[in-house]
Amino acid sequence: MRNIEQILKTAKTVAVVGMSNKPERASHEVAEYLQGQGYEILPVNPAYAGQQILGRTVYATLQEAADALARDGRRIDVVDVFRKPEEIGPIARDAIDVRAGVLWMQLGIENQAAGDLARAAGLDVVMNHCMLVEHRKLEARA
Repeated sequence: MRNIEQILKTAKTVAVVGMSNKPERASHEVAEYLQGQGYEILPVNPAYAGQQILGRTVYATLQEAADALARDGRRIDVVDVFRKPEEIGPIARDAIDVRAGVLWMQLGIENQAAGDLARAAGLDVVMNHCMLVEHRKLEARA
């Protein structure tokens, strides 16, 4: 299993599940930061499907986002989740189905059963950590 630093250094594509179009929301702020750091952001939120957030098309499902990347022979590296802990189980199964590399549950989000399921399928799992905060820590050490 890779650690947070290894994940952040090797990931290129990040599907942001629960992405909001409101700039004041954490999902928007984190995605905007990651995009500014060179990550490709794939917003996933059925409420905004087909719209644009941060200049990127919003997908209704992880599968739709994965299919869009697959056309270019690419896959989702990180599934960054901004949903309630009780909603993580199905997202973990979707992350497994699309062969994502990492299931990342944002700060304040933990679901051990979903994490165990994803780990058993070969995904790296991060719980209760913010990608923005962790990336800034990594940059501060560089």
